Amino acid sequence: MQELLFALGLILLLLGLLTGMAIPVLKNPRMGLAAHMVGMTNGPFLIVVGLLWPHVDLSHTWQVVTIVLLAYSSFANWLAMQLGSLWGAGRKFAPSAAGDHRASATKERIVDGLLATLAPLIIAATVLLLIGVLR
Repeated sequence: MQELLFALGLILLLLGLLTGMAIPVLKNPRMGLAAHMVGMTNGPFLIVVGLLWPHVDLSHTWQVVTIVLLAYSSFANWLAMQLGSLWGAGRKFAPSAAGDHRASATKERIVDGLLATLAPLIIAATVLLLIGVLR
């Protein structure tokens, strides 16, 4: 599990670096900067969780649930920002980054759906980590 967290963190970090290079050509560069920063912060977060992992005392099932929640929320966050930067979407949950950009209703729903689901899931994953560390 620890190696998986390391790999996921490094992949997300790489995505953040690549996103940073693409900022000048994106439809919404401000949202592209947000996607870059998500990769640059959530990637190392997953790596830190990997370092913490030997101290997490959860059953195998809860370990898997925690990693799935962490992976989904971290990558969904990057993906939502990346899609928003490509499409000009994200007005509902990221209005300051979306600015005056508008996308089709379908594209807005996709970005909104990712953003709306990741927040409670990262909180749940963090609570599970806290429980696992305090056991």
